[in-house]
Amino acid sequence: MAGSKNYDGILLGMGNPLLDISAVVDEDFLTKYDVKLNNAILAEEKHLPMYEEMSSKFNVEYIAGGATQNSIKVAQWMLQIPGATSYMGSIGKDKYGEAMKKDATAAGLNVHYYEDESAPTGTCGVCVVGGERSLIANLSAANCYKVDHLKKPENWALVEKAKFYYIAGFFLTVSPESIQLVSEHAAANNKIFTMNLSAPFICEFFKDAQEKFLPYMDFVFGNETEAITFSRVHGWETEDVEQIAIKISQLPKATGTYKRTTVITQGADPVVVAEDGKVTKYPVIPLPKEKLVDTNGAGDAFVGGFMSQLVKEKSIEECVKAGCYASNVVIQRSGCTYPEKPDFN
Repeated sequence: MAGSKNYDGILLGMGNPLLDISAVVDEDFLTKYDVKLNNAILAEEKHLPMYEEMSSKFNVEYIAGGATQNSIKVAQWMLQIPGATSYMGSIGKDKYGEAMKKDATAAGLNVHYYEDESAPTGTCGVCVVGGERSLIANLSAANCYKVDHLKKPENWALVEKAKFYYIAGFFLTVSPESIQLVSEHAAANNKIFTMNLSAPFICEFFKDAQEKFLPYMDFVFGNETEAITFSRVHGWETEDVEQIAIKISQLPKATGTYKRTTVITQGADPVVVAEDGKVTKYPVIPLPKEKLVDTNGAGDAFVGGFMSQLVKEKSIEECVKAGCYASNVVIQRSGCTYPEKPDFN
């Protein structure tokens, strides 16, 4: 492989490692726990019995997840270059944590987890109905990530080695200090910093934190629901995803090195990419309804595919194609999983 040596640790992700507890549930279950499809929320008191009930009532699968970790795993899978990606986040010292470590390492990630003594490894209830998913995250140990872990020489070395960074918006609720260090490092060293809107509740309730880091974002990812929430929260009075994507791309930047690109996925509808004040739309790969298993990880996989080509300095069109390919693979399987080798060229 030509020049694969300079891919060493080229992409770094930071986020909330969660063990997905995934099951096909029914409408009654959604109603009981006040869960809306195609949404992602943090667990409240009322949701806590849900995980046990899922395990006892439905056919449950346990899959290592967490948005950022999913994306980094998919990028690593698409790249097929050992050691190209690294990941940091916080897990508990327990069997779920061990399972997570095993899974991520097997996926080829260079993981540097902070291991929290006091809290169990975070979990995410994935409720699937008709192929659509809803995520209810109980962060636990994932919520305990400390900036001191990032500052340790062996961990900061991962930051210095990387040239591209991806952090899901969910991490804004956990360690903004860590995001600040990484985003400032990226800006100072002409590296590419990317984030995701991640969920309507992030755009709404963590608006200030999100706004603080927007100037550093060279790429902003999201889906149409998040984009529309972002627009409403910012008083833009438009639900036109193309207009919103342009407006996000034109928000102020911390450096002039790169222009900002906004990439918004819309399920089966075309991907909207805004840069330089104009929009390009890219169709996704059509999938017959009967082939859809679940949409869990679809957006994460898209980002992973996209980033796998971005680190190779491919065109935006190529990046989007790779994103669409990866998410098409993932939605035909349970959770954010994929076959042994990608079939993408």
